[in-house]
Amino acid sequence: MFKYMEELSQTEAANVKKTIQDLFRQTCILQVKCDPVTMVQKDNPRYQVCARNQEFIADYLSVLDCELIHDPQEHIFRIAGEGALTEKLTLFTTKILVLLKLIYRDKIMGEGLNATVTTLQEIREYGRNTNLLKRKATGQEWQEALVLLKTHQMIEVPGAIGNLEDDTPVYIYSTVNIFCSSVALNELVRRYEEQEEEGTAEPE
Repeated sequence: MFKYMEELSQTEAANVKKTIQDLFRQTCILQVKCDPVTMVQKDNPRYQVCARNQEFIADYLSVLDCELIHDPQEHIFRIAGEGALTEKLTLFTTKILVLLKLIYRDKIMGEGLNATVTTLQEIREYGRNTNLLKRKATGQEWQEALVLLKTHQMIEVPGAIGNLEDDTPVYIYSTVNIFCSSVALNELVRRYEEQEEEGTAEPE
């Protein structure tokens, strides 16, 4: 492994290190990302680093009980395995993830280039319509949920999350599909509706 890194240029070796760090921090490396300022889609140089050095990165991660998974259909690299960082989502964050998946599923069928763009207002509307959001969430709950989803490459927003308005565009990445399959979606909605009615509060 050391020999491989020594044979790379200093720039490429530094990029490999940063890419591995990103995999541990954010779970996914997407081929195309939205620029957080302009919301225009651009090629992600980290993805190309992963593609060029896939075998080495996979071998490195395997030592740490992790697996590098390449999904060519979704155009992502992601990390999995016992050594990968896992985060327990709060009930509110889990519900927002389910709502984003619902919005993504509904929009991707017929809105073309605008299919994956939503807003906080629309998320709330979906929450009311599905009975997943029956109470008004605090600003802190929203911020914690959105920061986590942004960190793990499920959404992109222009500017700081704390400055989002109701009509600010929120870009949904297809990675929401990884964490919530279509088959399980309706069952998740039903389960959380029941939890709201019963007053229980923790997802598995």
